[in-house]
Formats: sequence, structure tokens, C-alpha cells
Amino acid sequence: MKREGRKIVGVVVWDYQIARIAERAGADLVSVGDSVGVNLWGQAPDEITVEEMLVVCKAVRRGVKRALLSCDLPPRRQSLDAALRLRDAGADMVKVPGEEATREIVRAGIPVFAEMHGGNAATEELVEKAKRLEGEGASLIDFRHSGAVAGEAVARAVKIPVIGGLGGGPWLDGRMRMALAAIGYLDSPTEQYANVAKVAFDALSAYAEDVRNGKQIRGQRA
Repeated sequence: MKREGRKIVGVVVWDYQIARIAERAGADLVSVGDSVGVNLWGQAPDEITVEEMLVVCKAVRRGVKRALLSCDLPPRRQSLDAALRLRDAGADMVKVPGEEATREIVRAGIPVFAEMHGGNAATEELVEKAKRLEGEGASLIDFRHSGAVAGEAVARAVKIPVIGGLGGGPWLDGRMRMALAAIGYLDSPTEQYANVAKVAFDALSAYAEDVRNGKQIRGQRA
């Protein structure tokens, strides 16, 4: 898709039903984020366990037939053993930060969705980091808080796709967005008579269209 200039639509999903809707809406990548602990279960950021991620990964796997499925390794639990367990639970790739973890997991034959952050780092440093991740065998990069200058430079510097969630934009090869954020579900009142499936489908379809057309997505703060 990167070679052909087609934007990659990534959606963060935590359950079977939304996984099915996201895939029908055109998601290319479905990512089971460890953010499920904070946003769905009210946990502290580093509280989620590998066992909990396995349950969610299996549920989403049942709903995803076409899209690529990535599952996060939880914070402080990023080991080869955990990666192998997620692969056995149905993950096509695992998401990890850092070059060392990427190298070890890739050598074990598991594709890696590598994570890096922009922040205040110089563009040249970020480009070199992306190249190192590519050199270690990463298949995909989630570049968070990239900014337009560094984001475009990094995306052009490597052959693998560079997509982004927080602080990303049209300058990347694609975007990531939590499904529940895209449909306006987080911290919102429950509606018993709403057709949530229809709302979710329409919202994610429109989001996919904006990503593919190189437009900034709605409601995104850089």
C-alpha cells in the first residue's frame, strides 16, 4: 500500500462486535491496544496483564477475517514469551517499543509493529531511529506525536509504512484511531435506543475515506 501511495487505515479495537464493524467499514489494520485497560476497564496505565491481553486478542481475532491483526505487548511485560503467546492467540504481529525488543521478536519469526515517539527530539534523530527499527526487521512503525516536519521526513526515509495515532496527520502513510473515540463513545452517556452499529459503521467509513484522501481526521488534536 505504501508503494502504491494508498493510505493505511488503522483502528484500535477491543471487542468482537466492533472488530467486525471496523473491518466492514474498511480498516486495513486492526490493533488490540493495551489501552483497553485504561479506557474500557478503568485500570491504571501499566496494570493490564498478558493474560488479559490474550483474552481481548482472541475476541478480536474472531471478528477479523481480512484485516491485519496486531496486539500490543503490555507495559513492563514485553518479553519474547509474551509475544509468542499473543501470536498463538491469533495476532498477525505484535506491537512493541524499542529496538532491542524488536530485534529479539523478529528473530523468533514474529512480525513487529514498532512504536516510537516524536516529542522534542530532532528530526535527524527520529529519522535515524526509524531506520534502525527498519534495520532490526520491524514491519510497520507507529510514530506518535510526529508533527508534520519529522513525520514526513521519517515516512520518506524508510520503506516500511509509518502510521500514527496521537499527534499524527496526513503526512504519514496512514493513521491509527481508537474505534470508541472515532464513534464518540468514550465517557459518554449510554443510549438504549441508538443504532450503535450503524453509527459506528458510518463514522469509521468516513474516517477511512479522510485517511485515504490525505485529509486531517475529524476531532484530532496534533
